[in-house]
Amino acid sequence: MNMKNIYLLIIVTLSSFSFFAQDVPKEDSLSFIFMGDIMGHDPQIASAFNPEKGAYNYEDVFRKVSHIIRTADFAIANLEVTLAGEPYAGYPQFSSPDALAVACKKNGIDVLVTANNHSCDRAKKGLLRTIHVLDSLEIPHTGTFKDAEERNRKNLLILDRNNIRVGLLNYTYGTNGLPTPKPTMVNRIDTLTMLSDIRKSRADSLDKLIVMIHWGPEYQSQPSKKQVEIAEVLFRNGVDIIVGSHPHVLQK
Repeated sequence: MNMKNIYLLIIVTLSSFSFFAQDVPKEDSLSFIFMGDIMGHDPQIASAFNPEKGAYNYEDVFRKVSHIIRTADFAIANLEVTLAGEPYAGYPQFSSPDALAVACKKNGIDVLVTANNHSCDRAKKGLLRTIHVLDSLEIPHTGTFKDAEERNRKNLLILDRNNIRVGLLNYTYGTNGLPTPKPTMVNRIDTLTMLSDIRKSRADSLDKLIVMIHWGPEYQSQPSKKQVEIAEVLFRNGVDIIVGSHPHVLQK
């Protein structure tokens, strides 16, 4: 039996891109690119608007990196805005035009995770509409759900290619104090729930299990004690790879 390999490529800054332009064997191998927080502050929304066409377009955002994103079997990013429709706005309660998600897919992003501290920025409408837009664009996603029944079906996102099955789970530390409107669900960092999800994943014959987790203090280059403790629990219980978001800087 051939050894199965996972290649992880984490995009951090433009200056790092030359590292990723490498060929990796395809048979029994799988490559990933992980991208950090895709956000839309007010100036970014304004810059994407074309007044002549009366429409939004985010192609320029990806113009210099899309060829790199496409090098991976799976490119995965954290979508840290809602797609709640108008009025569009940035911080503190984000809603970006659907064109942002369209550009993500068009430029090579295969998967978006949606559990983060801005998941509930536009309440129930925003959470549900974000899911609807991603579904309509056929962008696989996990982290937020319409209800418990959908979470049961879609919580573990399985990425299957090149004879390798990889499971993906997604959690956040919170939602900025905003409640999760019922019956919608946002995956939270809760050890008992996470361990239950990990146990359930074992029934799916996975080669690897990845957890994308939204956590830690912003702009700190070292993980907090709490992050380390959570990571140790996850690794001890069968998680192979942890990819974090939220700090907006690279942590070890």
